[in-house]
Amino acid sequence: MRKDIHPKNYRLVAFKDMSNETVFLTKSAAQSKETIKMEDGQEYPLIKLEISNTSHPFYTGKMKLVDTAGRVDKFMNRYKTHYNKKKESDQ
Repeated sequence: MRKDIHPKNYRLVAFKDMSNETVFLTKSAAQSKETIKMEDGQEYPLIKLEISNTSHPFYTGKMKLVDTAGRVDKFMNRYKTHYNKKKESDQ
């Protein structure tokens, strides 16, 4: 096993699911510029998540369409010229 490949700055970090406002603490080395004050009165670095086990359809059993910031529209706009070129060459 290789030595010295894991970060040494593990600490408690708060992860917040932005779709349902659930917050949980776990150890992480992820960097964050934001902090959050928890019920225990301490301040922890904050990492915002779009989806977690508390909001994912697999874990909740509920189907929910998650389209933050129009992902499909962003994709279509980004590759519109490529798609149009391919469509023209097929004709």
